[in-house]
Formats: sequence, C-alpha cells, structure tokens
Amino acid sequence: MSNSSTAEPWSRAVTPSHRERDTPRQAWRAYWEATALLQDRLERDLKKEADLSLSDYNLLLILMEAGGSMRMGEIADRMVFAPSRITYRVRLLVEKGLVCRDIENSDRRATIATITQEGKDVFRNAARLHAQQVEENFLQFLDPDEVETLLNVFTKVGRSLDTSATSSIR
Repeated sequence: MSNSSTAEPWSRAVTPSHRERDTPRQAWRAYWEATALLQDRLERDLKKEADLSLSDYNLLLILMEAGGSMRMGEIADRMVFAPSRITYRVRLLVEKGLVCRDIENSDRRATIATITQEGKDVFRNAARLHAQQVEENFLQFLDPDEVETLLNVFTKVGRSLDTSATSSIR
C-alpha cells in the first residue's frame, strides 16, 4: 500500500534550497502540488474518455445526487462557483444534450437545471472511469489509517470553510 515514512518530503521545488523548511509548510506544499497534479490527471482522463471536464462531472454528480434537478443558485453554492460560471457550464451541458434548463413553476425568477437521460448515461460511464482513476492515482497509495486521517483533516477544514453551513446558522 503505502510507505508513510520517506527520507525527504516530496516537492516540485526548482532546487533543494527552495524547499520549505518546516514540516507544516512542507505538508502544505506537497498537498498543493500533488492535488494540482491529481486534478490535471483526472481532468485529462475525463476529457479523453468521456468528453467532460471535472467541473462538468461535478455538476452532473450534484444533479444525480439531488434526484435529477436543482436550482441553478443551489448548484453554484454546492460547487462554490459564481452564478455566472454555473450559467456558462450549464449552457455547455445543454448544448451537449446532457442537461436541460427550465423556469421553476413556483418561482418564475428561478431557473432549474435537470439532467437528461443522455446526461445520466454519460455520467454513469464517467463515474466508472473516475472511480478507477481515483483508485489508481490516489487511494492505492494510502493505508486505512491514512484514509481516516485525511477524512478527519478535510472534514475539519471543510466545516471551517463552508460558508453555507455558517450562513444557515444565522
């Protein structure tokens, strides 16, 4: 599985003299750089195999988890995107036939995005590929204790940063 004790922390620093000196900053840099590499790999594979960006995949995932439809503003909130960015992403998915947009009957100001049957089919195929890529490029390198640690760490960070959770308390 994994070898959690390495001789020297990994980084893509140009030279050893540019490496972070203290362990917390080494951890941050390794996280930041590895995440960028992982996202790039996942993005390329999804584009190549399913003609979807990671953003498109995430949007379709959110719609699937919501039962197929959701207000555009709620999608933007879940994806941490500006509403205009969601409008653009949804428009691209509408052009591909994966999503349709409708005005909500109960509130004529709200727009609803709904995943189409073709969108569901594309998503299911992409989800299989994505799960395989996550396993091959991330999970296989972690032992169960490391998985638990990551879950705990990013639960803490996520809760702290989640503005929607904070605003719902008010």
